[in-house]
Amino acid sequence: MAINIKAEIRNVAGKGAARSIRNKKNIPAVIYGEKKAPVAIELNGRDFEALLKTPSLRTKLFQIETANGTEDAMLMDVQYHPVSDAVIHADFKRIDVKTPVNVSVPVEVINAEISRGIKLGGVLNFAVRKVALRGLVHDIPEKITIDLTNLTIGDSVHGVDLVLPEGVQLGLHQAELAFATIGGKMPDEVDTPSAATAAPATAADASADTAAKK
Repeated sequence: MAINIKAEIRNVAGKGAARSIRNKKNIPAVIYGEKKAPVAIELNGRDFEALLKTPSLRTKLFQIETANGTEDAMLMDVQYHPVSDAVIHADFKRIDVKTPVNVSVPVEVINAEISRGIKLGGVLNFAVRKVALRGLVHDIPEKITIDLTNLTIGDSVHGVDLVLPEGVQLGLHQAELAFATIGGKMPDEVDTPSAATAAPATAADASADTAAKK
């Protein structure tokens, strides 16, 4: 579902104009892309900062309503003040909703508490926590989940193993990435000493060996 927001067109650019917007507790922003001229806009600061708490916001379609009409866009960047951590600027990129987009979404593991491998004493190595995907913006999921239930020690989940929605593909160089692995030794993989070192020779053994050589 698209996120609908309203924005004012900014007719004056520059640091002074942006500072004036921030003094009103609003946020300067820009919409660019799709071979069209960039449009400088002003967002309601309170509303936008509340919106930033939305999970996986950068996978969402924004419909930005301005005096020039409505723009379909995705949030590409948010800049924060280095001291106060307040939002000071936002960048939106126009998109064609009928053309696939490239985005990164978070990866989440589930059912670790009932995982076969972890119950056997294995250790989860959750190495890659984001995956690059390509698809229509309406088809892109908020996140990808890896179910650990049936994984045992030594099992790995690579990009090619991820369950993706219909119409969504892995991005470049994702297929061979090991996203999660359960490491460790199986309970029956114990170190057994070789016959030569199984037990130290006793005095009786030495005497028997000497007698056999006579």
